[in-house]
Amino acid sequence: MNLLILSWKYLSFRPLSTGLNAILLAFGLAIITVLLLVQHQFEQKMTRDAAGIDLVVGAKGSPLQLILSSVYHIDFPTGNIKMEEAQRISRSRLVKQVIPLAMGDNVQGLRILGTNHDYLDLYAVKFAAGKAWEKPFEVTLGAESAKILGLKLGDSFSGSHGISVGSHDHDQHAFTVTGILAPSGKVVDRLVLTSIESVWYTHDEEGGAEPIASEVGEDANLAVEEAPDLGMDPHLLPVAARGFPVTDQDREVTTLLVRYRNPMAAIQLPRMINSGTSMQAASPAFEMSRLFELLGVGISLLQGLAIALVVIAGLSIFIALYNSLKERKYDLAILRTLGASRGQLVGLVFLEGISLTSMGALLGIGFGHGFLALVVALTTQEVVSLVDPWIFLPEEGLIFGYALAVGIVASLIPAWSAYQTSIAKQLTKT
Repeated sequence: MNLLILSWKYLSFRPLSTGLNAILLAFGLAIITVLLLVQHQFEQKMTRDAAGIDLVVGAKGSPLQLILSSVYHIDFPTGNIKMEEAQRISRSRLVKQVIPLAMGDNVQGLRILGTNHDYLDLYAVKFAAGKAWEKPFEVTLGAESAKILGLKLGDSFSGSHGISVGSHDHDQHAFTVTGILAPSGKVVDRLVLTSIESVWYTHDEEGGAEPIASEVGEDANLAVEEAPDLGMDPHLLPVAARGFPVTDQDREVTTLLVRYRNPMAAIQLPRMINSGTSMQAASPAFEMSRLFELLGVGISLLQGLAIALVVIAGLSIFIALYNSLKERKYDLAILRTLGASRGQLVGLVFLEGISLTSMGALLGIGFGHGFLALVVALTTQEVVSLVDPWIFLPEEGLIFGYALAVGIVASLIPAWSAYQTSIAKQLTKT
């Protein structure tokens, strides 16, 4: 006697009841799957993208906005800061490294980020083709940026003003692609990287100002007032690959990514910047911890809803099995006369419950991934695009195990009832 085939025959005999119970369970498990995927990937990506950054320094405003805009590039910057103040931070004995960032333009919604080569080292990038920028208006594309823009080495394009799509184009100078990065799964994949001078010159010419030259040298971190006036065409000069570009004009950058020299800097430096300058300092670790804590309330509510749905599905399966068992008492008695033992009847009921919840679990996990894929495909939000809907986590095996446990618990009372089936009593009923 094949109990598995027999249990499936009983389930397929009532397709509507079986299907509704499986779908109800699937909805609860789908919510759990989506939450698991989103929470895991967001925390993993946020932690990875902030690795090596101890502090972010920028204009006064929301610390969280400063972190989101400068580290994850998913919000608007809080403003610009003066180069002179920024360089003062870099000369502090508490600071090991400073990476300046200049923002303000985009191409098809992808951010054009002015920085130096230290930014590439920060994320340990590898090149799929070409090399890093060396002159103003040369760019290095992240892997996903190159794919979205459809550009290759040597191609040119114009940027648009602002962080988001829809602003006017800067068509005075075209950017030229000199390098394309290999996929890394980090924030750099969706950026268009260039020199800080490129960002300056773009907005200089827009306002009619004369662009200022820069040069690479051992004194790249000179104060502004010490910078020489080279009196040459800046577009033919190399850019500052490390540190700050040299200029004799009042320049600005958007933010600074800072690494501490020693543990004492974590205590002293943020307080010094926040209280003694016109800038603000924010810790990525602290701000993201606070964000996850705030989001945790909503996630807990959704998890509670999903668990409630699973419990309701378990009760529904129990009722379906129990009612079905009452209707099949005579059939079970016949099976006993044909040689089935009490243990086989119990196994039959458990197989029905486990088969039903297994279907629900597979449907739920599939629904969860499918729903997430649909959301990612239909939205243009950069935050959502960070999620890969087709990553399968080991924790999803626990979801399947949880569903099986629900099936076993829901089958306990019906199985006990099947165990107590009396052959004589059922066969003598008219």
